Amino acid sequence: MPTKAVAARVHGWIVLDKPLGLTSARAVATVKRAFGADKAGHAGTLDPLATGVLPIALGEATKTVPFIVADTKLYRFTVAWGEARTTDDAEGDVIARSDRRPSADAIRSVLPRFTGTISQRPPDFSAIKVAGRRAYALARAGAATGLSTRPVVVHRLALVAIPDNDRAVFEAEVGPGTYVRSLARDLGEALETRGFVADLRRLAVGRFTLKQAIPLDNLTMLGHSPAASGHLLPLETALDDIPALALTEDQAKALRCGQAVTPLRAQDWACLSQIGNGAKVCATSGGKLVALAEVAAGGIRPLRVLNI
Repeated sequence: MPTKAVAARVHGWIVLDKPLGLTSARAVATVKRAFGADKAGHAGTLDPLATGVLPIALGEATKTVPFIVADTKLYRFTVAWGEARTTDDAEGDVIARSDRRPSADAIRSVLPRFTGTISQRPPDFSAIKVAGRRAYALARAGAATGLSTRPVVVHRLALVAIPDNDRAVFEAEVGPGTYVRSLARDLGEALETRGFVADLRRLAVGRFTLKQAIPLDNLTMLGHSPAASGHLLPLETALDDIPALALTEDQAKALRCGQAVTPLRAQDWACLSQIGNGAKVCATSGGKLVALAEVAAGGIRPLRVLNI
């Protein structure tokens, strides 16, 4: 078992290929234990019946999770036609049936309705809080969730294959808060039939993809070893598209203490002027990441101080 001193030095990202049947919370706990990390978190829940990319932050990388959660996500999913289910996936009870089966042309004709900014009602069996309770808890108790529609963004929705008359395979690139289960349900209704997600695999979360992912069984077999650490991506991986700003040692100390700092160099002033107030920057010193900061009033103020 790793010592506490070793655990404190584990900072970075593991891109897990989450297996079927495992909750995201259990996956995080398993990876945390395998690396002996002091803290861990994930960037975007996957349901137990979903597989694929689950980025897991270890150590100080947990402070960068909000920057990943807001990224776009890419899914491949199979819709089974002819049934509506309570959970909008294969786990739920059947609540309605239809004998209609849509053609490929019919499917393609409705896809434009589900791209761009659309109104979507989340599944009743979701983790959204309603008056302090999770919607799934209310649904399991037979109570109405009262969930209303909300705007979400679907960047791309494409028909990939039709394996047989009862199923169709899609790919969707979506913004935060979009439910693929709701897409399947609403596609069924738009096609005058019923539909639910029979299979769901996440292919990417922002810059994290299946090419970087490791199956959980492989990771736990490696354990806390140099081989396992080879799959540990740098903390900065989550921040590749955020501009960096170099600070002096004194400025870095002030930022770590929660103080705002004003850059001294002319090129830094020019950089901040181009970025604009409210933008995020990676504050560095001596080549090391000091904090995630926000541009404000010609300087920067710390949002997340990193102790690495």
